[in-house]
Amino acid sequence: MKDFIKQELKKEADSILQVAERIDDKIEKVIDVLFACKGKVVLVGIGKTGHIARKISATFASTGTSSVFLHAAEGLHGDLGIVDKKDVVIAISYSGGSSELLSVLPYFKFMGVPIIAFTGKLDSALAKAADFVVDCGVDESTEQFGLVPTASTTVCLAMGDAIAVALLKRKNFSVDDFAKFHPGGTIGKRIFLKVEDLMCKNSPVVRVGTDLQEAVLTMSSGKLGCVVVLDSDENLAGIFTDGDLRRELQRRDFKDCYHLKIEDLMTSDFRKCEPNWLAVDALRLMENSKIMMLPVVTGGKLRGILHMHALLEAGVV
Repeated sequence: MKDFIKQELKKEADSILQVAERIDDKIEKVIDVLFACKGKVVLVGIGKTGHIARKISATFASTGTSSVFLHAAEGLHGDLGIVDKKDVVIAISYSGGSSELLSVLPYFKFMGVPIIAFTGKLDSALAKAADFVVDCGVDESTEQFGLVPTASTTVCLAMGDAIAVALLKRKNFSVDDFAKFHPGGTIGKRIFLKVEDLMCKNSPVVRVGTDLQEAVLTMSSGKLGCVVVLDSDENLAGIFTDGDLRRELQRRDFKDCYHLKIEDLMTSDFRKCEPNWLAVDALRLMENSKIMMLPVVTGGKLRGILHMHALLEAGVV
């Protein structure tokens, strides 16, 4: 069955490539109509092509083009109310003869809404009724019994995605714009999450002059694996981590360590960030510096600590 599956995939891929070769300048008018649309793009279908229409509508919506899906049969029973005169309709039917879909076309005509047809039959009733026709035809021998919609639905889906991306380009839609529609996704988090959204504000703090033993106790209670050191003016003077502690214990006599002052051991030349930084920029600094935490400062004053674990939990990494 492995070879059979490979063969089927190649058939569907070849069908897409064949349709791509048949695209001509008429497709530019389709993009023009969609670009000029002042309302929403209404994807209409039923059955298998209905599922394809729903997915294409979702692609339009996520790339900055207002879009909804209309089930052709439901449209006959009241759902046509979602269609406005400012809209554009994309009707999908490979045969172009779906009775339910053909039944709603007169309403679109009455509303004066442009109709774009995705069909494999260029002489079908749908193609004749549409203002613009997108050729999605495939060799029927590529589908089982010439009846099971596989390559044909794949081609319609690919065509819808390609047109959505072309419209995205026409609108100069950027990754920042894309993130606005995906605030919960990885891209959205990388664009919107700031350091101040993720930092720990209750940082373990000691002052210059503190004994190491007290600093270690403070670090343990803080549960961040570090302690920050402030000077007499409450400015950030340094940072001391559990890694620093282990290294000191390895190179010094264990009994002598706890009599040392924190300023003798802290890192004064430390990396830091500001609250308004993007979390992804702070992550990049941490990765490049091979550190797990960053002091967050404003004008030398400590605002908090950003830990790698917070970035991981938020999905920024």
